[in-house]
Amino acid sequence: MKLDRTDRRILEHMQVNGRITNLELADTVGLSATPCARRVKRLEESGIIERHVTLLNQSQLGLKLTAIIGISMDRHTPDRFENFENQVSNFPEVIECSVVTGQSADYLLKAVVPDMEHYEAFLLGKLTRIEGVTGVHSSFVLRRVVGKTELPLDHISEP
Repeated sequence: MKLDRTDRRILEHMQVNGRITNLELADTVGLSATPCARRVKRLEESGIIERHVTLLNQSQLGLKLTAIIGISMDRHTPDRFENFENQVSNFPEVIECSVVTGQSADYLLKAVVPDMEHYEAFLLGKLTRIEGVTGVHSSFVLRRVVGKTELPLDHISEP
C-alpha cells in the first residue's frame, strides 16, 4: 500500500494518542472528518494499523521486575520451535518473544513479574519445563532509558 504525507501524519498522531477523536485528527492533519475517517479505515483494513491498545504503567501495577531472557534449544527443528512458541505465547509474563541470530540463544524473551520470587517460580515452573529448553540466561532491567511504542516513519517518502 502506497502511503502519502497525510497518511504518515495520521499514523504519527495516532501513535502518540490512540484516543484522538476523528474530528481532532482531521483538524490536525488538514482534512475534513469523512475523508480522514476513510483513510483511517483504509489503514486498518490494510493491516498497517494492527490494533488499538491501552498502555499500562507496569510499576503502578506492581510489576517491578523486567527480565530479558535468552533461551537455548536442544534441536533446531520446526516441531521443537513450534512447541516452544505455542507455550510461551500463553504465558502472561512474556510480553515479547523473538527468534534471534548472532547470540548464544535461539530466543530472546522479555518478561515482567512483580519480584524475584515470582521470577523464580516462572523460570522453574514454566520456562525450564518446556521440552527442548537446554539453557536460560537471564538479565534484569535496572532502569529503562528509552521506552517508546511509536515506530519511526521518517523513511516514508513524501510525494
